[in-house]
Amino acid sequence: MKRQTVISLENITKDYTSGDVTTNVLKGINLKVMESDFTAITGRSGSGKSTMMNIIGLLDVPTKGVYFFNGQKVNQLSEDRLAYIRNKEIGFVFQSFNLLPRSNALENVILPATYAGVGISERTEKAKNLLIKLGMEEEIYKRPNQMSGGQQQRVAIARALMNDPKLILADEPTGNLDTNSGQAVMAILKELNKEGKTIVLITHEADIANQAKKTIRLSDGQIVGPSNEEY
Repeated sequence: MKRQTVISLENITKDYTSGDVTTNVLKGINLKVMESDFTAITGRSGSGKSTMMNIIGLLDVPTKGVYFFNGQKVNQLSEDRLAYIRNKEIGFVFQSFNLLPRSNALENVILPATYAGVGISERTEKAKNLLIKLGMEEEIYKRPNQMSGGQQQRVAIARALMNDPKLILADEPTGNLDTNSGQAVMAILKELNKEGKTIVLITHEADIANQAKKTIRLSDGQIVGPSNEEY
C-alpha cells in the first residue's frame, strides 16, 4: 500500500524583523514526511529547529514557501480550520510537559477530547485506557507535582494520543528527563511508530536523534544532512 505524505514543506523561509533588522531563520527548507515515518530534526541552538517545529505544528506561518499538511495547503486554511487540525490531527509533546498543575493525570489526558466534543463517558474510558497502556494505572488520579518527570511525560504522550492524531510532534521530549526516563520515553515513541504513528521529533541530543528512522540536521536555517533512512 502506498504511504500518504503527511508533511510537505516546499522552499519554506521564515524571517523575523525588528526595526530595520531582518533575521533569516529558515532559508529554503524542503522536507517530506511520509505516513509512519519517524523523523528527527536536530541541530545546535539557533539552527532553526524551534521555528521549524512551530511551522510544522501550525503555531507559526512561513514568510515564503508552501506547506501541505495531510494534503491540505496550509497557507489557504482559515484560523478555525487550523485550530481544528492542531486539536484533532496533531498531538503535541513538549519538553516542559505543559500539564495543568491543578488537574490530575486523567483530567489532563481528557482535555483534547473535551475540546473536540467527545462525550464524557467515551473520553474518560479512552483516557484511562491510554494511561494504563503507558504504565500509568497507579497515577491516574495524581496531580503533576505528585509524579516524576518521566511519569509526567507519559501523561503528556497519552494526552497527545487522545484524539488519534495523524502526527505526533515531540519537541525535546527527553530534555528535562534523566537518562533512564528519557530512554523509556523513546521506547514508547518507537513502539507507537511501530503501531503506525507518524512521529517528528525535535532534539539537540545526537543519541536521541539517532534512534529515529531518519535524521534531518539543521544548521543556520538550512538542511545540511545527514539522513539515516531505514527503509
